[in-house]
Amino acid sequence: MSYFSDQTFKNLNQADFQAGEYESCIFEGCNFSSLDFKGCSFENCEFKNCDLSNIKVNQVSFREVNFDTCKILGVHFNTANPFLLEFSFRNCQLDYCNFYNLQLKKSSFIDSRMLEVDFSQSNLTEANFQGSDLSGAVFDQTTLVKADFRNAQNYRIDPEINRIKGARFDLDGLPGLLGKYGIKIG
Repeated sequence: MSYFSDQTFKNLNQADFQAGEYESCIFEGCNFSSLDFKGCSFENCEFKNCDLSNIKVNQVSFREVNFDTCKILGVHFNTANPFLLEFSFRNCQLDYCNFYNLQLKKSSFIDSRMLEVDFSQSNLTEANFQGSDLSGAVFDQTTLVKADFRNAQNYRIDPEINRIKGARFDLDGLPGLLGKYGIKIG
């Protein structure tokens, strides 16, 4: 398997990508839509302005990986290698992604659009959702202890089936916490 370290890859597409281990690499403006990353590992890498829609990540390792301004639609991150899984997202489009049953403590999902994302049974302790749109996102038996939802919008979180102790919300977010009770606020 190929090994790449401290390299920058620009404007690659599926045909240009080589499976391997990537450490401290940067991917800029790449179109990897529908690519199967099978056999790859990414450690301390960064993806900027990339299209990663519908990529396959079965048993792929993501350790300290940052995604900035990327389009990542329909990715089943729940199939990735869970060992030391750690990534953050900023200004990304993560619609229809699946994070089911993952350990995502201290993960960041900042200023991102996350329509219909599944966070069921995930551990999102101290996760940061500031400024994100969570329309239709599923939180079911999710641990959200000390998570930050300030400036986030359109979320629906049932405090009775999710652990939210110490989580931070804006007053504008109250309808997302109390919606099931039919309470009218404001």
